[in-house]
Amino acid sequence: MARSRTIIVAGAGIGGLAAALALIRAGFRVVVIEQAERLEEAGAGIQLSPNATGILLALGAGDHLKYRAVAPDAIRVMRAASAREVARVPLGRAAELRYGAPYWVIHRADLQAGLIEALEATPDFVLRLGCKVEDFAVHAHGVTVQARGRSAVIDEHGIALIGADGLRSTVRGKLGDRRPPRFRHRTAWRALIAADRAPPQAREAATVLWLGPDAHLVHYPVKGGQMINLVAIVSDDRRIAGWSAAGRRADLVARFSGWHEDARALIAAPQTWLRWSLYDRPHPRPWGVGPVSLLGDAAHAMLPFLAQGGAMAIEDAAVLAGCLARHSENPAAGLRLYEGLRRGRTARAQRHARRNGRVYHLKGPAAFARDLALAVLGGGRLLGRYDWLYDWRP
Repeated sequence: MARSRTIIVAGAGIGGLAAALALIRAGFRVVVIEQAERLEEAGAGIQLSPNATGILLALGAGDHLKYRAVAPDAIRVMRAASAREVARVPLGRAAELRYGAPYWVIHRADLQAGLIEALEATPDFVLRLGCKVEDFAVHAHGVTVQARGRSAVIDEHGIALIGADGLRSTVRGKLGDRRPPRFRHRTAWRALIAADRAPPQAREAATVLWLGPDAHLVHYPVKGGQMINLVAIVSDDRRIAGWSAAGRRADLVARFSGWHEDARALIAAPQTWLRWSLYDRPHPRPWGVGPVSLLGDAAHAMLPFLAQGGAMAIEDAAVLAGCLARHSENPAAGLRLYEGLRRGRTARAQRHARRNGRVYHLKGPAAFARDLALAVLGGGRLLGRYDWLYDWRP
């Protein structure tokens, strides 16, 4: 009897779909189980640094993503009160030459759609929507996963289960780690506006980061430059349920009342703002058991201040596929190798994200010293400080 080559992935987010594509390219069949009834346009934009885009291009997803993405020329760091440019970090062609892959910004829904297109071109991909993984049982032949759909409970059998089911991962809880995510006393607000309705300074092909006291604002073009993605992050002790709670524009405008008029014009432009609370999560104990492991936010959710949550999940996917291909006769050994390879790097990214969150929101003399240090370093040396992150290969 031929050994199964099916791997089950819980979750059809960025990490789960990237894992499915990487595993299929490595010779496996993949069943992705997703609790949403349909994959629809939701969420914010995402920055894909070269450590992530290099993987996506190598997996053959480039043709499905290039026309949806924008390659910004630079990251511009702005002072909130004066709109003065503190630093300009070169991206575009300079970053692609330095790291061997481009730096992209893209809407999450477009990234998800591009990955689905690449996956649907293969015969080894199965997507089960409207099903939530509830439990699993490990046995001599691998793992059986129980998932509940709208009208029935289904069983899926495979040689491994990968929990890519997000911040509040069911798979992580079933592995025994039920510690809750850590609330980080920040709220993120997001909005999209048509580029032709945006103030002129927001239309350039750049990622623009405004730094102010206890808050920051970031914006960049998405959807091939047709829309502008805005994310404002403020200190906030209130916990907000869900990922898309409605926010009152007037509340956000008031929060940024002391900022330069250019920033305030951007914040006032969208009619609709959505909010969510920010959390991170320590590495799981255990990360995996037998033929079961975790990936992406389920394993190492991080704050967005390094713009690496999605990139780390994509890296996870590439390393996971390589380790399982190397240990195809013993998936548990492949998963332990994967976990060991990913632990240190993802922990470092989490630490840097937390540090950036503190630095971004400084005020008074500390903020002045931060801006002076950024200006003295200059864009080229600032980019070099991220070589450890962007210049990475699986």
